[in-house]
Amino acid sequence: MDDELVLVTGGTGFVAVHCIVRLFADGARVRATVRRPERADDLRDLVRQGGADPAGLEIATADLLDDAGWPAAVDGATHVLHVASPFPVRQPKDEDELIAPAREGALRVLRAARDAGVRRVVQTSSFAAIGYGRPHPGRRYTEADWTDPEAPDITPYVRSKTLAERAAWDFVGREGGDLELTTVNPVGVFGPAIGTDLSASLELLLALLNGRYPAVPRGSVNAVDVRDVADLHVRAMRHPDATGERYLAVSGDAFEYAELSALLRAEFGDRARRATTRVLPDWVVRTGALFSSEFRTMAGELGRRVDASHEKATRMLGWTPRPREEAVLASARSLIDLGLVR
Repeated sequence: MDDELVLVTGGTGFVAVHCIVRLFADGARVRATVRRPERADDLRDLVRQGGADPAGLEIATADLLDDAGWPAAVDGATHVLHVASPFPVRQPKDEDELIAPAREGALRVLRAARDAGVRRVVQTSSFAAIGYGRPHPGRRYTEADWTDPEAPDITPYVRSKTLAERAAWDFVGREGGDLELTTVNPVGVFGPAIGTDLSASLELLLALLNGRYPAVPRGSVNAVDVRDVADLHVRAMRHPDATGERYLAVSGDAFEYAELSALLRAEFGDRARRATTRVLPDWVVRTGALFSSEFRTMAGELGRRVDASHEKATRMLGWTPRPREEAVLASARSLIDLGLVR
């Protein structure tokens, strides 16, 4: 891959840093974007913490809400991993805070990539664009499923990821020219943290470990290791048959929240004693939803299973994810090592 220059957008993000580290391990030349030039040193430090030498890393400044910077960012690139997209710990009051950078940002990156002659863009979408707003299919979710962005009960984040991926496919089909597009749709991304700017999934785990919740709702979360997500991005970038495809990134069945806490307590003992296995009664969650946006999100997830299949990625790309337990425990171990667990 030493003759290829790969652009990774949103370079300081959890998935993006692991993609950069993986690309360096494969011998690629890498350029990454940051929103502000002062984040360049932060990015180099994160890459170093991830185990790669950042000396050869090129850094460009570009914002998802601004056309400036993108032509220079993609100049000379053969591939783009478009990872940048907002993922809040809490849902905003104005959904456009998420939708605008997700959808318009994707279109800016694709337009610049097309104009620069980039071969393929791999866009980080989400299970959010697959498994919401419609009745449960009665089977594991697959890449053939799509979220209904107009459903009344979905969150701004889910809507933003769905609209961004739909817009990307529409753009490539309508005016993409020779540009190829592939999407990767992860579930909750766990795995070892790099730095203390945590993803939403790691924030959830940290909240459990630090005893923020006296009890958890009757809900579930699925898991995949960030290192496997980075591996799937690279496979989707390189495989000749991956163009025009979506790939779910998931490892095993969903964890019930109480099951997640039990796993942490069994592995880490006293360090995880605050992780509760008590379950909130549904009526408490529904009552809290009248007053709290966090409880409203919980109420929409009561009893919901998000089991999904990685059969397609395994069959087409030879992708084999780590066990879900390994992903979660790697996250928790890194949070403890970073001194974030009380």
